[in-house]
Amino acid sequence: MPRRRPSALRGDIPVRVPRRRRYPPIDRLSGSCAADLRRLERTRFWLEAIEEAFWHWRTLAHGPLRGVTDAFWGPRCEMYECGCDPGSFRDFLETALHALPKKSARELRVLVLALDAKIAARARIIPVDAPDSPWWRRQV
Repeated sequence: MPRRRPSALRGDIPVRVPRRRRYPPIDRLSGSCAADLRRLERTRFWLEAIEEAFWHWRTLAHGPLRGVTDAFWGPRCEMYECGCDPGSFRDFLETALHALPKKSARELRVLVLALDAKIAARARIIPVDAPDSPWWRRQV
């Protein structure tokens, strides 16, 4: 008797097609940190939420200088989904940094602080209300 084909055995089981990622994974993170990010996204945020915020923040840091200066002086709607407010991406990263375990937060914080330094060096003047307010959140 001939052997049955695997497709005939699994005929009713739906095939799971891998979904293409919208945002690239964050480079230079350990496997445990990446696993913590996935766990945090599953429990508190949505899929690829931290990569999205990191990608936008990195794009602002490495993009054209006009994008850095216009981003902090232009109009804002204060909605994360809109994307016109770069401070909302940094706020989201800050929330994720506080929610992650210490070791994973330390790894991600190193990358985020490097981007912060690059943005602050390129922007020259970033308006803030008070010295203790976050510099990425313009409140004037």
